[in-house]
Order: sequence, then C-alpha cells, then structure tokens
Amino acid sequence: MARGAPRGARRPSRGPARGAAVAAGPAPAAPTRALPVGPVSLPPALTVKDLAERLTVSPAAVIRELLQNGVIASINQTVDFDTAAIVASDLGIEVHETALEELAETPEEEAENEEHLVLRPPVITVMGHVDHGKTTVLDSIRKTSVAAGEAGGITQHIGAYQVEVHGHQMTFLDTPGHEAFTAMRARGAKVTDIAVLVVAADEGVMAQTREAADHAKAAGVPIVIALNKMDRPNANPDRVKQQLAEIGLVVEEYGGDIVSVPMSARNGEGIDALLEMLLVISEMGNHRANPTRPASGTVIEAKLDKARGPVATVLVQNGTLHTGDVISAGGAAGRIKALFNDRAKRVRSAEPSTPVEVLGLDAVPEAGDRFQVLADERTARLIAQGTRRVTEARSAPARPTELEAAGVELTDLNLIIKADERGSLEALVGSIQTVAQEETVTQEVRTKIVRSDIGNVTESDVMLAAAAQAIIIAFEVRVEPGARRAAETQGIDIRSYNVIYHVTEDLEQLLHGMLKPEYREVITGQAEVRQVFKIGKGRIAGCYVTSGTISRSNDIRIFRAGEPLFRGRMAGLKRFKDDVREVQTGYECGISIEGFADIQEGDIIEAYTREVVT
Repeated sequence: MARGAPRGARRPSRGPARGAAVAAGPAPAAPTRALPVGPVSLPPALTVKDLAERLTVSPAAVIRELLQNGVIASINQTVDFDTAAIVASDLGIEVHETALEELAETPEEEAENEEHLVLRPPVITVMGHVDHGKTTVLDSIRKTSVAAGEAGGITQHIGAYQVEVHGHQMTFLDTPGHEAFTAMRARGAKVTDIAVLVVAADEGVMAQTREAADHAKAAGVPIVIALNKMDRPNANPDRVKQQLAEIGLVVEEYGGDIVSVPMSARNGEGIDALLEMLLVISEMGNHRANPTRPASGTVIEAKLDKARGPVATVLVQNGTLHTGDVISAGGAAGRIKALFNDRAKRVRSAEPSTPVEVLGLDAVPEAGDRFQVLADERTARLIAQGTRRVTEARSAPARPTELEAAGVELTDLNLIIKADERGSLEALVGSIQTVAQEETVTQEVRTKIVRSDIGNVTESDVMLAAAAQAIIIAFEVRVEPGARRAAETQGIDIRSYNVIYHVTEDLEQLLHGMLKPEYREVITGQAEVRQVFKIGKGRIAGCYVTSGTISRSNDIRIFRAGEPLFRGRMAGLKRFKDDVREVQTGYECGISIEGFADIQEGDIIEAYTREVVT
C-alpha cells in the first residue's frame, strides 16, 4: 500500500498557483518601516525583541543578522550592546550606548513641588580623633552601650542610628576615628547635614581631628564642637579652642561662628545642651524632602551575610523606601525582600533621613554608592550592569608592583614619605628635592611628594598611594600589617630604607628609567582593500599589497579617501586559509583588525614599525 507521494514529489497546492498572482498583476508592495533618523540609544543589554523595536525593524530581520554573524538567539534572548551594535551597523543604523543617567530617568535635578516637601530629621555625623569619645557621646544619647560591643572600644564600621530627642527625630552617623578608616569618614561627611566634631579637652586637636575637620568643611555643613572629657583634671578647653582656631575652626568665644559645647559623655554632663544646640541648628537649616516620590539615597555600608546574602545599610535621603521596591545601588540591583531599622526590627517602609538594612540585592554594593528606586527589575539590572562596566573600565589599568616596572610606565613620580623622626623627615625630603632638581630628566618627569609625615606606614597611607598612584618610602619605620595587606591587594610599592643615600640612588635610577625614549615611524608596506568578507562577528579585509611588505607584527594605519581613519594592530594575516607572518608586494592577503569593524573597499592599510632614535 502506498503511504503517500514519493519523498521528492511536490505536494499539491491548496490555493492559487504562485504564478497566478503574477498573471493577475503585480503583487502589492510589502509595507516598509522607516529607518530611525539619527543615532539610536541602546542600553548595555536588551532582548532581541526590544532591539527590533528600537531599530524599527522586524525581529526576524534581527535574528537573521545575528545568524549571519554566528550568533543563534531567540526573540526573548538578551544580547549585549556590542552585539547589538554590529546588527545595527549591518542594517545601516547608527547607535550609541545609553548613559546610566538616561536609563535611570530619575528627576533628581528637577525642583521638587513645594506642596510635597515636608520637614525631615537632620542627619548628624559624629566625627573626631580615635578614643576621644565619639561613640560614648552617641551612647549617652541613645542610652545604650554601643561602645562596649566594639573591639577595644574603637568603632569598626559606620553605624547609623535614629533617636527621638524632645519629640524630634534625629539621625546620627557614628564614623570611625582611627586613621585606617579615612575613606569611611569621608563618606559620612558627604551625607550629613550637621557635623559634630568631638575633641577631648585633655588631649586637644590630633591628626584625625584635623582630617575630620577637613572632611566636614569640604562637605559645607555646620560644625558643632563637642569638648568632651571636661571632667578630667588636666582638661584645658582654652588650649583646645586655640588649636581649633589654628585649623580654621574659630569658636564663638573667639569671635567666630563655630558653636562649642563643654561636656562629659562619661557622666552625661552637657549632653542635653548639645542636643538643644543641634535642634536649633536643624531648625535653621530647614531640611526638607518629598516622602511621596520613589526613594533615593546612599549606601552607608554593605556586607555579605552567610545566612541572608548581600546586606546593605542605606540612608534614605529623599522619597520613601518600601518592601517590594526595585532598586539599583552601584553594581547591585534587586527587589527588596525585607527592611530592618537600626534596632533590628522589621519595618515595611523607611521615610527620608531613615537608616535601614536592605535585603534582596543580587550583589554587595560599595559603601558610598547611590541607590534609587526604579520601575522594573530589568531597568535596575541594566543600570547595575552598566555601572559594573564603567567601574571595570576605570580599574582596568593595573598598577605595577615593582619600582622598576613603575618607572617604565609612569611619567609623574608621586611619593609618600614616612620617617621615624621630624629631623630625619626634613633631611630625607631635602635630599629627594635636590636629586629631582639636579636630574636633567626632570623636564619630562615631575617628582611630587604627596604626603610626608612621621610614624609607621598605615592603611591610610596605602589608600592615598592607590588614589595618587604613588610609591611609599618608609625610612626607619615599620609597615603595619593592615597596610601591608592593603598594599598587596592594591599593588602599591612600599620601599623600606635605613640609609638616606640608598633612597637617593634608587630615585636617580627611577627618574632615568621613567624618561621616555624617542621613536620614529618607519613605513614597511601598503595594501589596498579590494573586498570585505564577514566571518562571524568580525570582518576580514581582502587586500592586495601594493608596496613593501605587510608583516603580522606591524602596527597599522587605515586611510579612507586620503584621510586617516584608524590606528591599531592586526588580529590576523592570511594567505588563502593559511596564517602567515608576512606578505610581499604583488600578493593578495586577508587582514583582520583588532577593534575595528568598519573596513570598506577602497581603504588603504599602511603598515609601519616604531624604531628608537639613538
């Protein structure tokens, strides 16, 4: 019994023959979509369907272009910006990557409607030198024992607490005073409305007191001096006020505008006076926010909890944060699963100036990152992905870990100098400046002393060295364990010495090593692009070598209509299907180019080398 038509036979048509339409007249033209005018903005990642909509083409057209470039994707599959850009280029559409600010679409810079603004609690930062009593001051206000729970009584992390004072809410940030936490203290100053600078009346202004004062002044916020430990027998408030004036903080008693409050956090004296003063300053500041809008604010600290996953402590600065909101915070994003206040109590929402712990992020953000509530998780994850890409791009250049390697790469020589005594420090700085002036190479290599101080090399020094791309010179001082660990992580070069002329010898060698040699370019060959082939995501230029030799090791320049278009390197050089090292005049070859896909017929590829001028 025959089961059907032979395998190669055509099935009978169920409708009019295909030629019938031709006989009846021309078929109606298929509707065409107008290509977008001007560049199309694309996010860091999007689905094939979204890409088609933004390019005003059919999803089938996008999928077809992806297949031609070796990418198999369905309509709901996500592609990154680079892949989307290749598809758009093939379709003749210009695109650019959407800025993170455009993705967020939050009216942060727009003026708030006055009808929606309400008074919010002030955010008060407690700052000062280590062991001057900052946490104890806050402890007296909160009537708890925070300091007792810290290692050695020294605050190890930023704490954010909200308290009620005389019927008014206040939010306090307790920033660490130890020098290893300089960056954390800076973040505290940036989110605050009022800074309380705690100074021990028996010790006076210390190194971290000056740093804290600088951060508070840079933030442009009112400063209140809390003269603590007034119960000590050797307390000398007049001397402290004189020291404060020397660093630019002139108290009212000396004719300035800085309020000072004498107190003793240990026995509670002066606490009420401090709070009253903070309330007065807060009322003068008229701090307001809009609780009806989507929330935004700052990440105070973040950690990875083994049981709860990524946990971020955030300070809501505008709007109201709710459980279930979708947020992005730096390189992290997610839907909020739970909110906890500073007393570890679960809450459903957090209004402006409220610190809360947030659960539900997909990664651990960085302390100091801004967070914001967004309409959907897709947008939040796109922003997080874009932020991570920006961060990775900024941190891509690796710092050399050896002094000699640093000399090859750098043109500015930044130094941080730590010495055991002031006299040694002055002698060392003088010797370094003398060497820098005597070396003829200083016209091209600038030597700059970023910091010079006495004492051991600390984690704060390493942090500064990382920011300034500096080398640390340790003269007759110890490198603290935390600083050494940080230096290994950051790739910071710390050099220890006990003889000054050893420092100057190394400096001379470094300055000479940093002098860049002169180069001249020598053209080795030229090739004309006669055909372009698409292979996967890339393109290969089919070329004819018109002069000289094209070598795989050459750098190249591309010219179009006589104008320079691109400078870079070859990714590959082929003769037919074989990889080759060079191609002579009169032969054809295939050239692929790193980071350039816009090669066209008629372009000229010029190969050259760089030789050192002796």
